[in-house]
Amino acid sequence: MAGYIEDRWLKKGPDGKRNVRTQLYGVGKRYKVAGIPGVRARSFPDKQKKAAEEWLATAQSDSLKGEFVDPRDGDLILREYVDKYWWPGRTGDPATLESVSRKVRNQILPYLGSVSLRHIKVDTLRKWLKDLEGVVSPGTAVVAWENLKNILDCAVDDERIRKNPCRAKTIKAPTRPPTKARAWTRQRVAAMRAEMPPQYRILVDVGVGAGLRHGEALGLSVDDVDAEAGVIHVRRQLRTVAGGLVFSLPKGNKTRVVPMSDHLASRIREHLAAFPAVAVTLPWKDPRPPQTKVEEKERAPQTHRLLVTNRNGTAVRVNMWNQHYWKRALAAVGVIPPPEAVARKKGRGSRLVYKAAHEHGFHCLRHTYASVQLDSRENPVAVSRWLGHADASITLRVYGHFLPDADGRGRQAMDAWFAGASESPSISLDAPCDVETGVEEAVPAPPERGSVGASNAGDTSSDLGEEAA
Repeated sequence: MAGYIEDRWLKKGPDGKRNVRTQLYGVGKRYKVAGIPGVRARSFPDKQKKAAEEWLATAQSDSLKGEFVDPRDGDLILREYVDKYWWPGRTGDPATLESVSRKVRNQILPYLGSVSLRHIKVDTLRKWLKDLEGVVSPGTAVVAWENLKNILDCAVDDERIRKNPCRAKTIKAPTRPPTKARAWTRQRVAAMRAEMPPQYRILVDVGVGAGLRHGEALGLSVDDVDAEAGVIHVRRQLRTVAGGLVFSLPKGNKTRVVPMSDHLASRIREHLAAFPAVAVTLPWKDPRPPQTKVEEKERAPQTHRLLVTNRNGTAVRVNMWNQHYWKRALAAVGVIPPPEAVARKKGRGSRLVYKAAHEHGFHCLRHTYASVQLDSRENPVAVSRWLGHADASITLRVYGHFLPDADGRGRQAMDAWFAGASESPSISLDAPCDVETGVEEAVPAPPERGSVGASNAGDTSSDLGEEAA
Protein backbone atom coordinates (compact mmCIF):
# COMPACT_ATOMS: atom_id res chain seq x y z
CA MET A 1 0.00 0.00 0.00
CA ALA A 2 1.38 3.43 -0.96
CA GLY A 3 2.79 5.59 1.79
CA TYR A 4 5.72 5.57 4.21
CA ILE A 5 7.18 7.25 7.32
CA GLU A 6 10.53 8.99 6.95
CA ASP A 7 12.77 9.61 9.96
CA ARG A 8 14.48 12.89 9.11
CA TRP A 9 16.79 12.87 12.12
CA LEU A 10 18.35 9.43 11.91
CA LYS A 11 19.36 7.11 9.06
CA LYS A 12 20.71 3.61 8.88
CA GLY A 13 24.41 3.08 9.44
CA PRO A 14 26.75 0.37 8.09
CA ASP A 15 25.46 -2.03 10.72
CA GLY A 16 21.87 -1.63 9.44
CA LYS A 17 20.71 0.14 12.54
CA ARG A 18 19.06 3.57 12.44
CA ASN A 19 21.58 5.39 14.56
CA VAL A 20 23.38 7.79 12.23
CA ARG A 21 22.40 11.43 12.57
CA THR A 22 21.37 13.40 9.49
CA GLN A 23 22.04 17.08 8.83
CA LEU A 24 18.50 17.81 10.04
CA TYR A 25 19.01 16.17 13.41
CA GLY A 26 17.24 18.18 16.12
CA VAL A 27 15.83 20.63 13.59
CA GLY A 28 12.07 20.80 12.97
CA LYS A 29 9.72 17.86 13.17
CA ARG A 30 11.20 14.38 13.06
CA TYR A 31 8.72 12.06 11.31
CA LYS A 32 7.36 12.75 7.83
CA VAL A 33 4.42 10.78 6.41
CA ALA A 34 4.46 10.87 2.60
CA GLY A 35 3.87 8.86 -0.55
CA ILE A 36 0.06 8.56 -0.37
CA PRO A 37 -1.54 9.54 -3.71
CA GLY A 38 -3.58 12.72 -3.43
CA VAL A 39 -2.52 13.36 0.19
CA ARG A 40 -0.09 16.10 1.18
CA ALA A 41 2.88 15.02 3.30
CA ARG A 42 2.52 15.64 7.01
CA SER A 43 5.22 15.88 9.70
CA PHE A 44 5.13 14.88 13.37
CA PRO A 45 7.50 15.92 16.18
CA ASP A 46 9.92 13.68 18.06
CA LYS A 47 8.37 11.03 20.32
CA GLN A 48 5.17 10.96 18.22
CA LYS A 49 6.00 8.08 15.91
CA LYS A 50 2.84 6.26 16.98
CA ALA A 51 0.74 9.28 15.97
CA ALA A 52 2.50 9.27 12.61
CA GLU A 53 1.74 5.57 12.14
CA GLU A 54 -1.95 6.10 13.00
CA TRP A 55 -2.14 9.02 10.57
CA LEU A 56 -0.56 6.89 7.84
CA ALA A 57 -3.03 4.04 8.37
CA THR A 58 -6.07 6.36 8.43
CA ALA A 59 -4.93 8.35 5.40
CA GLN A 60 -4.25 5.16 3.41
CA SER A 61 -7.68 3.74 4.23
CA ASP A 62 -9.60 6.97 3.53
CA SER A 63 -7.63 7.56 0.34
CA LEU A 64 -8.58 4.13 -1.02
CA LYS A 65 -12.26 4.85 -0.27
CA GLY A 66 -12.07 8.35 -1.73
CA GLU A 67 -13.07 9.84 1.63
CA PHE A 68 -9.82 11.47 2.75
CA VAL A 69 -10.20 14.96 4.25
CA ASP A 70 -7.04 16.66 5.42
CA PRO A 71 -7.77 18.23 8.83
CA ARG A 72 -5.23 20.95 8.08
CA ASP A 73 -7.62 22.33 5.45
CA GLY A 74 -10.07 22.94 8.28
CA ASP A 75 -7.66 25.33 10.01
CA LEU A 76 -9.08 28.15 7.89
CA ILE A 77 -11.20 30.43 10.05
CA LEU A 78 -14.88 30.77 9.14
CA ARG A 79 -14.65 34.43 8.13
CA GLU A 80 -11.84 33.74 5.66
CA TYR A 81 -13.65 30.74 4.21
CA VAL A 82 -16.83 32.78 3.71
CA ASP A 83 -14.99 35.68 2.06
CA LYS A 84 -12.66 33.68 -0.18
CA TYR A 85 -14.58 30.52 -1.06
CA TRP A 86 -18.26 30.50 -0.09
CA TRP A 87 -19.49 33.97 -0.98
CA PRO A 88 -17.73 34.37 -4.40
CA GLY A 89 -19.57 31.25 -5.62
CA ARG A 90 -23.06 32.46 -4.68
CA THR A 91 -25.44 33.27 -7.50
CA GLY A 92 -29.08 34.27 -7.73
CA ASP A 93 -31.37 37.23 -7.31
CA PRO A 94 -29.33 40.35 -6.37
CA ALA A 95 -31.76 41.47 -3.67
CA THR A 96 -31.78 38.00 -2.10
CA LEU A 97 -27.96 37.85 -2.17
CA GLU A 98 -27.79 41.25 -0.53
CA SER A 99 -30.10 40.06 2.24
CA VAL A 100 -28.11 36.85 2.77
CA SER A 101 -24.83 38.76 2.94
CA ARG A 102 -26.23 41.16 5.52
CA LYS A 103 -27.57 38.37 7.71
CA VAL A 104 -24.38 36.30 7.55
CA ARG A 105 -22.29 39.32 8.57
CA ASN A 106 -24.68 40.34 11.33
CA GLN A 107 -25.70 37.03 12.91
CA ILE A 108 -22.90 34.55 12.13
CA LEU A 109 -19.47 36.12 11.62
CA PRO A 110 -19.47 38.34 14.75
CA TYR A 111 -19.84 35.17 16.85
CA LEU A 112 -18.05 32.45 14.87
CA GLY A 113 -15.95 34.33 12.33
CA SER A 114 -12.64 33.82 14.17
CA VAL A 115 -13.20 30.09 14.83
CA SER A 116 -11.49 27.60 12.51
CA LEU A 117 -13.77 25.35 10.48
CA ARG A 118 -12.64 22.16 12.19
CA HIS A 119 -13.16 23.64 15.63
CA ILE A 120 -16.82 24.45 15.02
CA LYS A 121 -18.37 21.60 16.99
CA VAL A 122 -21.83 20.88 18.33
CA ASP A 123 -21.07 22.55 21.66
CA THR A 124 -19.88 25.64 19.73
CA LEU A 125 -23.22 25.80 17.94
CA ARG A 126 -25.19 25.41 21.16
CA LYS A 127 -23.42 28.42 22.66
CA TRP A 128 -23.90 30.44 19.46
CA LEU A 129 -27.64 29.73 19.41
CA LYS A 130 -27.89 30.71 23.07
CA ASP A 131 -26.10 34.01 22.41
CA LEU A 132 -28.25 34.63 19.34
CA GLU A 133 -31.46 33.97 21.24
CA GLY A 134 -31.00 37.09 23.34
CA VAL A 135 -30.54 39.54 20.47
CA VAL A 136 -32.67 38.43 17.51
CA SER A 137 -36.19 37.16 16.92
CA PRO A 138 -36.86 33.41 16.48
CA GLY A 139 -37.54 33.94 12.77
CA THR A 140 -34.17 35.65 12.30
CA ALA A 141 -32.45 32.82 14.21
CA VAL A 142 -33.99 30.28 11.83
CA VAL A 143 -32.59 32.13 8.81
CA ALA A 144 -29.15 32.44 10.45
CA TRP A 145 -29.15 28.70 11.18
CA GLU A 146 -30.01 27.83 7.57
CA ASN A 147 -27.26 30.10 6.28
CA LEU A 148 -24.63 28.56 8.57
CA LYS A 149 -25.76 25.06 7.64
CA ASN A 150 -25.30 25.92 3.97
CA ILE A 151 -21.82 27.35 4.61
CA LEU A 152 -20.67 24.24 6.45
CA ASP A 153 -22.27 21.94 3.84
CA CYS A 154 -20.11 23.70 1.27
CA ALA A 155 -17.06 23.22 3.52
CA VAL A 156 -17.80 19.48 3.58
CA ASP A 157 -18.12 19.42 -0.21
CA ASP A 158 -14.85 21.35 -0.47
CA GLU A 159 -13.24 18.62 1.67
CA ARG A 160 -12.23 21.00 4.44
CA ILE A 161 -14.20 19.23 7.18
CA ARG A 162 -15.53 15.68 7.41
CA LYS A 163 -19.08 16.44 8.48
CA ASN A 164 -21.39 19.32 9.18
CA PRO A 165 -22.04 19.76 12.93
CA CYS A 166 -25.37 21.47 12.11
CA ARG A 167 -26.67 18.04 11.10
CA ALA A 168 -25.85 16.36 14.42
CA LYS A 169 -28.83 14.59 15.99
CA THR A 170 -28.19 16.00 19.46
CA ILE A 171 -28.56 19.66 18.52
CA LYS A 172 -31.97 21.28 18.26
CA ALA A 173 -32.31 23.69 15.38
CA PRO A 174 -34.28 26.91 16.04
CA THR A 175 -37.89 26.92 14.87
CA ARG A 176 -40.35 29.62 13.99
CA PRO A 177 -43.12 30.11 16.56
CA PRO A 178 -46.58 29.31 15.18
CA THR A 179 -48.27 32.43 13.89
CA LYS A 180 -51.54 33.21 12.15
CA ALA A 181 -52.14 35.77 9.46
CA ARG A 182 -54.46 38.43 10.85
CA ALA A 183 -57.01 40.32 8.79
CA TRP A 184 -58.01 43.88 9.52
CA THR A 185 -61.52 45.15 10.04
CA ARG A 186 -63.18 47.40 7.49
CA GLN A 187 -63.01 50.23 10.04
CA ARG A 188 -59.25 49.93 10.52
CA VAL A 189 -58.58 49.84 6.77
CA ALA A 190 -60.72 52.95 6.30
CA ALA A 191 -58.94 54.72 9.18
CA MET A 192 -55.49 53.90 7.77
CA ARG A 193 -56.53 55.13 4.34
CA ALA A 194 -57.79 58.40 5.79
CA GLU A 195 -54.45 59.02 7.52
CA MET A 196 -52.52 58.69 4.27
CA PRO A 197 -51.61 61.68 2.07
CA PRO A 198 -54.10 61.74 -0.83
CA GLN A 199 -51.59 60.57 -3.47
CA TYR A 200 -50.85 57.40 -1.45
CA ARG A 201 -54.38 56.33 -0.54
CA ILE A 202 -54.70 54.24 -3.69
CA LEU A 203 -51.96 51.96 -2.33
CA VAL A 204 -54.30 50.94 0.49
CA ASP A 205 -57.08 50.34 -2.05
CA VAL A 206 -54.87 48.17 -4.26
CA GLY A 207 -53.45 46.24 -1.30
CA VAL A 208 -56.80 45.33 0.22
CA GLY A 209 -58.76 45.22 -3.04
CA ALA A 210 -56.40 43.05 -5.10
CA GLY A 211 -54.03 41.47 -2.58
CA LEU A 212 -50.90 42.98 -4.10
CA ARG A 213 -47.65 42.95 -2.15
CA HIS A 214 -46.14 46.32 -1.28
CA GLY A 215 -43.48 46.27 -4.00
CA GLU A 216 -46.05 45.11 -6.55
CA ALA A 217 -48.38 47.99 -5.66
CA LEU A 218 -45.53 50.50 -6.00
CA GLY A 219 -44.53 49.00 -9.34
CA LEU A 220 -48.08 48.96 -10.74
CA SER A 221 -48.47 50.82 -14.03
CA VAL A 222 -51.62 52.37 -15.40
CA ASP A 223 -51.10 50.08 -18.40
CA ASP A 224 -51.47 47.07 -16.09
CA VAL A 225 -55.06 48.02 -15.26
CA ASP A 226 -57.51 46.60 -17.80
CA ALA A 227 -60.82 48.27 -16.96
CA GLU A 228 -62.63 46.68 -19.89
CA ALA A 229 -61.73 43.13 -18.84
CA GLY A 230 -62.01 44.01 -15.15
CA VAL A 231 -58.55 42.70 -14.22
CA ILE A 232 -55.16 43.88 -12.97
CA HIS A 233 -52.02 42.43 -14.51
CA VAL A 234 -49.30 42.02 -11.87
CA ARG A 235 -46.17 42.13 -14.03
CA ARG A 236 -43.44 43.67 -11.89
CA GLN A 237 -42.45 44.95 -8.49
CA LEU A 238 -40.32 47.86 -7.26
CA ARG A 239 -37.29 46.86 -5.18
CA THR A 240 -34.17 48.32 -3.62
CA VAL A 241 -30.96 46.54 -4.65
CA ALA A 242 -27.45 47.75 -3.71
CA GLY A 243 -28.96 51.06 -2.63
CA GLY A 244 -30.69 51.69 -5.97
CA LEU A 245 -34.27 51.25 -7.14
CA VAL A 246 -35.04 48.65 -9.81
CA PHE A 247 -37.96 46.98 -11.53
CA SER A 248 -38.08 43.18 -11.35
CA LEU A 249 -40.54 40.33 -11.71
CA PRO A 250 -42.92 39.70 -8.78
CA LYS A 251 -41.93 37.27 -6.04
CA GLY A 252 -41.15 33.82 -7.42
CA ASN A 253 -40.62 35.34 -10.89
CA LYS A 254 -44.33 34.82 -11.57
CA THR A 255 -46.67 37.30 -13.22
CA ARG A 256 -50.41 36.91 -12.62
CA VAL A 257 -53.84 38.34 -13.35
CA VAL A 258 -56.12 39.46 -10.49
CA PRO A 259 -59.85 40.23 -10.87
CA MET A 260 -60.71 43.86 -10.17
CA SER A 261 -63.95 44.81 -8.44
CA ASP A 262 -66.02 47.74 -9.69
CA HIS A 263 -65.27 49.59 -6.45
CA LEU A 264 -61.51 49.27 -6.94
CA ALA A 265 -61.79 50.29 -10.60
CA SER A 266 -63.69 53.42 -9.51
CA ARG A 267 -61.03 54.26 -6.90
CA ILE A 268 -58.27 53.92 -9.52
CA ARG A 269 -60.12 56.23 -11.93
CA GLU A 270 -60.55 58.84 -9.17
CA HIS A 271 -56.88 58.61 -8.26
CA LEU A 272 -55.69 59.04 -11.86
CA ALA A 273 -57.97 62.05 -12.29
CA ALA A 274 -56.27 63.74 -9.33
CA PHE A 275 -52.76 62.31 -9.78
CA PRO A 276 -51.97 61.35 -13.41
CA ALA A 277 -49.56 58.48 -13.96
CA VAL A 278 -45.88 59.43 -14.29
CA ALA A 279 -43.39 57.65 -16.56
CA VAL A 280 -40.46 56.33 -14.51
CA THR A 281 -37.33 54.73 -15.98
CA LEU A 282 -35.35 52.28 -13.85
CA PRO A 283 -32.86 49.43 -14.41
CA TRP A 284 -34.23 45.92 -14.55
CA LYS A 285 -33.29 43.68 -11.64
CA ASP A 286 -29.83 45.14 -10.82
CA PRO A 287 -28.73 48.81 -10.72
CA ARG A 288 -24.99 48.10 -10.81
CA PRO A 289 -23.02 48.72 -14.04
CA PRO A 290 -23.06 45.58 -16.22
CA GLN A 291 -19.79 43.70 -16.70
CA THR A 292 -20.80 41.59 -19.69
CA LYS A 293 -23.05 41.91 -22.72
CA VAL A 294 -25.46 39.43 -21.13
CA GLU A 295 -25.72 41.59 -18.01
CA GLU A 296 -26.11 44.68 -20.17
CA LYS A 297 -29.09 43.09 -21.89
CA GLU A 298 -30.62 41.76 -18.67
CA ARG A 299 -30.28 45.07 -16.81
CA ALA A 300 -31.49 47.30 -19.63
CA PRO A 301 -33.66 50.11 -18.18
CA GLN A 302 -37.43 49.95 -18.57
CA THR A 303 -39.97 52.77 -18.51
CA HIS A 304 -43.42 52.37 -16.98
CA ARG A 305 -46.20 54.86 -16.19
CA LEU A 306 -46.52 54.26 -12.47
CA LEU A 307 -49.81 54.64 -10.68
CA VAL A 308 -48.06 56.03 -7.57
CA THR A 309 -44.98 58.26 -7.41
CA ASN A 310 -43.52 60.81 -5.02
CA ARG A 311 -44.47 64.46 -5.34
CA ASN A 312 -41.39 65.08 -7.49
CA GLY A 313 -42.38 62.31 -9.91
CA THR A 314 -39.86 59.72 -8.74
CA ALA A 315 -40.49 56.11 -7.72
CA VAL A 316 -41.34 55.47 -4.06
CA ARG A 317 -38.86 53.65 -1.84
CA VAL A 318 -40.54 51.01 0.33
CA ASN A 319 -38.49 51.70 3.48
CA MET A 320 -38.97 55.46 3.21
CA TRP A 321 -42.70 55.10 2.71
CA ASN A 322 -43.03 52.69 5.64
CA GLN A 323 -41.20 54.99 8.03
CA HIS A 324 -42.72 58.31 6.99
CA TYR A 325 -46.28 57.35 6.13
CA TRP A 326 -47.31 53.82 7.12
CA LYS A 327 -45.99 53.89 10.71
CA ARG A 328 -47.24 57.41 11.17
CA ALA A 329 -50.73 56.23 10.20
CA LEU A 330 -50.45 53.16 12.45
CA ALA A 331 -49.65 55.41 15.40
CA ALA A 332 -52.42 57.85 14.49
CA VAL A 333 -55.10 55.14 14.57
CA GLY A 334 -53.69 53.59 17.75
CA VAL A 335 -52.26 50.36 16.32
CA ILE A 336 -48.73 51.14 17.61
CA PRO A 337 -47.51 53.58 20.30
CA PRO A 338 -46.58 57.16 19.39
CA PRO A 339 -42.95 57.66 18.29
CA GLU A 340 -40.16 58.52 20.69
CA ALA A 341 -37.77 61.44 20.19
CA VAL A 342 -34.20 60.13 19.93
CA ALA A 343 -31.20 62.47 19.95
CA ARG A 344 -29.20 62.58 16.74
CA LYS A 345 -25.43 62.07 16.72
CA LYS A 346 -23.20 65.05 17.36
CA GLY A 347 -26.05 66.96 18.98
CA ARG A 348 -27.91 67.70 15.75
CA GLY A 349 -31.35 67.78 17.30
CA SER A 350 -33.59 64.70 17.56
CA ARG A 351 -35.61 62.40 15.34
CA LEU A 352 -38.83 60.47 15.81
CA VAL A 353 -38.42 56.70 16.07
CA TYR A 354 -41.32 54.24 15.89
CA LYS A 355 -41.22 50.78 17.42
CA ALA A 356 -40.92 47.77 15.13
CA ALA A 357 -44.29 46.81 13.65
CA HIS A 358 -43.65 43.70 11.56
CA GLU A 359 -47.05 42.21 12.37
CA HIS A 360 -48.77 45.43 11.27
CA GLY A 361 -47.08 45.93 7.91
CA PHE A 362 -48.57 46.54 4.47
CA HIS A 363 -49.00 42.76 4.22
CA CYS A 364 -52.02 43.03 6.54
CA LEU A 365 -53.97 44.41 3.58
CA ARG A 366 -53.07 41.28 1.61
CA HIS A 367 -54.21 39.12 4.54
CA THR A 368 -57.49 41.01 4.59
CA TYR A 369 -58.00 40.44 0.87
CA ALA A 370 -57.42 36.69 1.33
CA SER A 371 -59.80 36.56 4.30
CA VAL A 372 -62.62 38.23 2.36
CA GLN A 373 -62.16 35.90 -0.61
CA LEU A 374 -62.05 32.70 1.45
CA ASP A 375 -64.85 33.73 3.79
CA SER A 376 -67.07 34.21 0.71
CA ARG A 377 -66.29 30.56 -0.18
CA GLU A 378 -64.21 31.50 -3.20
CA ASN A 379 -62.28 28.55 -4.62
CA PRO A 380 -58.91 28.33 -2.73
CA VAL A 381 -57.17 27.36 -5.97
CA ALA A 382 -58.35 30.58 -7.59
CA VAL A 383 -57.38 32.63 -4.52
CA SER A 384 -53.95 31.01 -4.59
CA ARG A 385 -53.53 32.03 -8.22
CA TRP A 386 -54.62 35.63 -7.51
CA LEU A 387 -52.20 35.88 -4.57
CA GLY A 388 -49.32 34.55 -6.66
CA HIS A 389 -48.63 31.49 -4.49
CA ALA A 390 -46.79 28.51 -5.96
CA ASP A 391 -49.77 26.25 -5.22
CA ALA A 392 -52.99 26.15 -3.21
CA SER A 393 -51.35 24.28 -0.32
CA ILE A 394 -49.46 27.45 0.60
CA THR A 395 -52.67 29.46 0.59
CA LEU A 396 -54.44 26.91 2.80
CA ARG A 397 -51.48 26.71 5.20
CA VAL A 398 -51.29 30.49 5.63
CA TYR A 399 -54.96 31.40 5.31
CA GLY A 400 -56.85 28.18 6.00
CA HIS A 401 -58.20 29.56 9.28
CA PHE A 402 -60.14 32.15 7.26
CA LEU A 403 -62.29 29.43 5.69
CA PRO A 404 -65.83 29.30 7.18
CA ASP A 405 -66.59 26.51 9.62
CA ALA A 406 -68.70 23.59 8.41
CA ASP A 407 -72.35 24.63 8.47
CA GLY A 408 -74.22 21.48 7.58
CA ARG A 409 -74.22 21.98 3.82
CA GLY A 410 -72.46 18.66 3.37
CA ARG A 411 -75.14 16.82 5.35
CA GLN A 412 -77.87 18.56 3.39
CA ALA A 413 -76.20 17.59 0.13
CA MET A 414 -76.04 13.90 1.16
CA ASP A 415 -79.71 13.96 2.25
CA ALA A 416 -80.68 15.40 -1.12
CA TRP A 417 -78.61 12.78 -2.91
CA PHE A 418 -80.23 9.86 -1.06
CA ALA A 419 -83.68 11.42 -1.36
CA GLY A 420 -83.26 11.70 -5.10
CA ALA A 421 -82.11 8.08 -5.29
CA SER A 422 -85.09 6.74 -3.29
CA GLU A 423 -87.64 8.74 -5.27
CA SER A 424 -86.42 7.35 -8.60
CA PRO A 425 -87.91 3.92 -9.38
CA SER A 426 -85.00 3.13 -11.70
CA ILE A 427 -82.36 3.33 -8.96
CA SER A 428 -81.78 0.75 -6.26
CA LEU A 429 -79.47 1.37 -3.33
CA ASP A 430 -78.41 -2.26 -3.60
CA ALA A 431 -77.26 -1.93 -7.22
CA PRO A 432 -73.74 -0.77 -8.07
CA CYS A 433 -73.69 2.72 -9.54
CA ASP A 434 -71.31 5.36 -10.84
CA VAL A 435 -70.17 7.42 -7.85
CA GLU A 436 -69.77 10.53 -9.98
CA THR A 437 -73.18 10.48 -11.67
CA GLY A 438 -75.35 8.28 -9.45
CA VAL A 439 -76.56 6.37 -12.53
CA GLU A 440 -77.26 2.69 -12.03
CA GLU A 441 -74.98 0.40 -13.98
CA ALA A 442 -76.45 -2.37 -16.12
CA VAL A 443 -75.32 -5.58 -14.43
CA PRO A 444 -76.19 -8.79 -16.31
CA ALA A 445 -77.37 -11.76 -14.29
CA PRO A 446 -74.52 -14.25 -13.75
CA PRO A 447 -74.81 -17.41 -15.89
CA GLU A 448 -75.73 -20.59 -14.12
CA ARG A 449 -72.90 -22.88 -13.21
CA GLY A 450 -72.14 -25.29 -15.99
CA SER A 451 -74.04 -23.34 -18.62
CA VAL A 452 -72.49 -21.98 -21.79
CA GLY A 453 -70.55 -18.74 -21.08
CA ALA A 454 -69.91 -19.47 -17.41
CA SER A 455 -66.58 -18.13 -16.21
CA ASN A 456 -64.74 -19.28 -13.12
CA ALA A 457 -62.77 -16.04 -13.10
CA GLY A 458 -66.01 -14.10 -12.75
CA ASP A 459 -67.25 -16.17 -9.80
CA THR A 460 -64.43 -15.82 -7.33
CA SER A 461 -66.57 -16.52 -4.28
CA SER A 462 -67.44 -20.00 -5.57
CA ASP A 463 -63.81 -20.64 -6.43
CA LEU A 464 -62.72 -19.71 -2.92
CA GLY A 465 -65.46 -21.81 -1.37
CA GLU A 466 -64.52 -24.88 -3.38
CA GLU A 467 -60.86 -24.39 -2.59
CA ALA A 468 -61.60 -24.16 1.12
CA ALA A 469 -63.70 -27.30 0.89
